[in-house]
Amino acid sequence: RSLVVVHFWAPWGPQCAQMNEVMAALAKEHVQVTFVKLEAEAVPEVSEKYGISSVPTFLFFKNSQKVDRLDGAHAPELTKKVQRHVSSSPVSAGSNDSAKEDLNVRLKKLINAAPCMLFMKGSPKEPRCGFSKQMVEILNKHGISFSSFDIFSDEEVRQGLKTYSNWPTYPQLYVAGELIGGLDIVKELEASGELDTVCPKAQKLEDRLKVLINKAPVMLFMKGSKQTAKCGFSKQIIEIMNNTGVDYETFDILEDEEVRQGLKTYSNWPTYPQLYVKGELVGGLDIVKELKESGELLPVLKGEN
Repeated sequence: RSLVVVHFWAPWGPQCAQMNEVMAALAKEHVQVTFVKLEAEAVPEVSEKYGISSVPTFLFFKNSQKVDRLDGAHAPELTKKVQRHVSSSPVSAGSNDSAKEDLNVRLKKLINAAPCMLFMKGSPKEPRCGFSKQMVEILNKHGISFSSFDIFSDEEVRQGLKTYSNWPTYPQLYVAGELIGGLDIVKELEASGELDTVCPKAQKLEDRLKVLINKAPVMLFMKGSKQTAKCGFSKQIIEIMNNTGVDYETFDILEDEEVRQGLKTYSNWPTYPQLYVKGELVGGLDIVKELKESGELLPVLKGEN
């Protein structure tokens, strides 16, 4: 009844050796879990039965039933999945309905996680099948803003979404929570010129920066947040700002590389932090220090100067 984790591996794969070490560490931590190594090429009929097309791949079994899968050398994801399955209590027949309901709630959240959601094999940067690659290329060519979910990362979602949407293959594209379809449908929409009207366009970086700069009367672009500054300059400017008593909002440029690089060009200011008042650049830490010393900082922050 306990969890069994099977690692389909190959002796020639360096990533497999790394993941074997991860498995050994997990085996010490979770003694109730059975970890098995299976050389994929030595058991071709088993590999074929479970659709093992690359190594490393991990299959999770409970009560002789496959309950989950992980493709690739993702140590944090393997750890997370093992912990999740260990902590989840065995599902009795009576709780099957509630488990199905929970999955449907989760699928609905994922489908609505962004205005345009693509469920695909792999990621936009590294698609792991030809159909997913073509889909990403079409969306990018049309400047469509989309988020994606790698169905290889979650077997429950991979199988459940087929039933939920009544669509048996991947990729699957959703707009505003509604299924548009797979690659063939998207190709038809592209050919008819309807794709641009169906899918939301990506916001131009310049427009996005304008919106961010004007998000609050006083905006500080920094490394980290008000609570946790992640560089000395950001820490100093936060201390100065907090002493003024003026309300301000922050944006962590470490969280968004596009904004981090784009804002330098947009404002013609090469470093961070950067302070803006009513959409206008005030400057960095040195300028703020000068304004503080001259007594001008408060009037500037209040938009009086």
